[in-house]
Amino acid sequence: MNVPSIPPSAGLRDLLSREIKTGELLRALIVVGPFVAAYFVLRETALLNLGLIAVSLLIPALRLHFPPKVIAWHYLAILLAFAALFLAAPIKPLFVVLTALTGFLAVAATRHGEHFRTLGNWVFIPAVYLACEVREGVRASEAFRHAGIIILSSPVALALVCGIQIYDQRRRANAATSFGSPATEWLLPAAATATAVFAAAALVEILDLAQGQWVMWSAASVVVGDLSASTDKLKQRAIGAFVGVPLGFLAGLALTQNRVGYALAVLAATLTLISFSRYIVGFGLRCFFIAVAASFAGGASGIAEERVANVIIGGTFGLIAVVLTNIVWQRVVRRAPSSG
Repeated sequence: MNVPSIPPSAGLRDLLSREIKTGELLRALIVVGPFVAAYFVLRETALLNLGLIAVSLLIPALRLHFPPKVIAWHYLAILLAFAALFLAAPIKPLFVVLTALTGFLAVAATRHGEHFRTLGNWVFIPAVYLACEVREGVRASEAFRHAGIIILSSPVALALVCGIQIYDQRRRANAATSFGSPATEWLLPAAATATAVFAAAALVEILDLAQGQWVMWSAASVVVGDLSASTDKLKQRAIGAFVGVPLGFLAGLALTQNRVGYALAVLAATLTLISFSRYIVGFGLRCFFIAVAASFAGGASGIAEERVANVIIGGTFGLIAVVLTNIVWQRVVRRAPSSG
């Protein structure tokens, strides 16, 4: 009996359909694409950063079925956190403390519903990333101009995401917004996140590390539960960085400085935040496109080492914080009965 062969193209289609979340990719392209187009016309780099705000609003909105009112509150939280960290950046101790506090609050919100972690993450990530990105390597006046453009233009991102949600809600009956049941053990992961971010931010400021937002982002992202889950998350990030960055760097060897290529690579890196089913695939491709973008910008030298090192350093802080907070918590629990 002859078994019909499956065309290679069919296998490839099945693989892509499993790995790529097409619906979310298209929606992300709708909310991020206009800022890339505006960058082509106006040649203003600040506009590219608006893509991160747009996708940070979109991810929780899609996953948690936010109505426009909740999206607007999320938008205000991002702007307030970004403004606070941006203004605090010149005062290094204050910046370190505020960054750790932002990380703490992002997780502590799960006290009111476990899905608040998704919302908190997508306040912390854009606020910290943009606060560092806007300040790095420029004069204060240029940084304030850049921040001003982001804040004044950001309502466009809000409008685009709200438009997507309104369209989806009219087209099909979306589930009601739910933040889930309150997390009973919220303090421990919140404390671990704050500890990890504090240590990461302090190291960045003391050593004046380039692209320090990667260290802080990695430190917070690794704290996802117990030590086993956190270790697995670090492994995925490490593999993604070790594979994606060098491949992007090698691809960049054949590239020359190119504004169009840079913008498209930034767009691709932003879309990886939402478009892939498996975290390791999305993160690896994000690292790849960031390295490619650096090549197009003419600054690829050292990007591979920086990206990989920052991911590992930040993730290590996250693991250490999980271990330390668990040790402290166990001691507190053991002493509690004797104090009663």
